[in-house]
Amino acid sequence: MECVFGLVGNDFAIVAADSSAVHSILVHKSNEDKIMILDSHKLIAASGESGDRVQFTEYVQKNVALYQFRNGIPLTTAAAANFTRGELATALRKNPYFVNILLAGYDKETGPSLFYIDYIATLHKVDKGAFGYGSYFSLAMMDRHYKSGMTVEEAIDLVDKCIMEIRSRLVVAPPNFVIKIVDKDGAREYAWRESVKDAAVPSA
Repeated sequence: MECVFGLVGNDFAIVAADSSAVHSILVHKSNEDKIMILDSHKLIAASGESGDRVQFTEYVQKNVALYQFRNGIPLTTAAAANFTRGELATALRKNPYFVNILLAGYDKETGPSLFYIDYIATLHKVDKGAFGYGSYFSLAMMDRHYKSGMTVEEAIDLVDKCIMEIRSRLVVAPPNFVIKIVDKDGAREYAWRESVKDAAVPSA
């Protein structure tokens, strides 16, 4: 029951994801961070099979870092999205990854952007997007309340509305969410929305 969604505001992009690591009917942990900081001004949020999600996002992160190391300049957000899409398209015909991605970033020339990339290598630049069962509710809320040029406070309020809608409407809703933001000051964690905390493991 994964939920990943994001939107573009006035000079920033924001991404939120649930933090449940689930297999079959078991919840293994409730603090899994599914939003990776790709570089100083990019975020990559992913949903899908746990192994594919971790392996592929790390692969993209290291290749983006390698490009900057070799060339002395970072990839733009659009270039990173096209690279990611190309790798998914290549893998699709060999050993496909079941992973859906929202890639957010900030560039000095073009400002904030958000790219929607699904497991069959579809790429779209969007103002708002979502994956997972939670997308039914978060997309509906964003269609109703999203507007271009939102402030950070308005965007966080909308993200909280989406989270509350998912928690109240989805039959097996994830309890915890992580929110990250990227703007001219860089990519960083903004907040957690937690209703369940993992219990500490007692020492032997």
